[in-house]
Amino acid sequence: MSNPYENSRAWTPKEEKLAAIIVHVAAIFFEFFAPIIGYLFLKDKGPFVQHHAKQSLNFSLTVLLIVILLFVSIVGWFLLWAVPIYWVICRIFAALQTSQGKFFKYPLTIRFIK
Repeated sequence: MSNPYENSRAWTPKEEKLAAIIVHVAAIFFEFFAPIIGYLFLKDKGPFVQHHAKQSLNFSLTVLLIVILLFVSIVGWFLLWAVPIYWVICRIFAALQTSQGKFFKYPLTIRFIK
């Protein structure tokens, strides 16, 4: 007997693209939560959405690491203002590139999840 709630059909490229865009845009408002939830629930839905969920999560972890390092250093306190600006610009650019169907990679990001 099969599970009636299981969705066995593959996602279309349009559905994958929409889910990948949502992961990037949601991360602007729900940083850390949106990429983690996106990665956990969408990683098996298709290669396009899996790639973007990984990239979004890697970027979130990299930004967290950068903020921690800047908080620790005295000089970092003067540079702390630049992180949110860089973060929002990168998130918007990633969503735009994803909407065009490109496999986007965030610049200056450590690849924690490969």
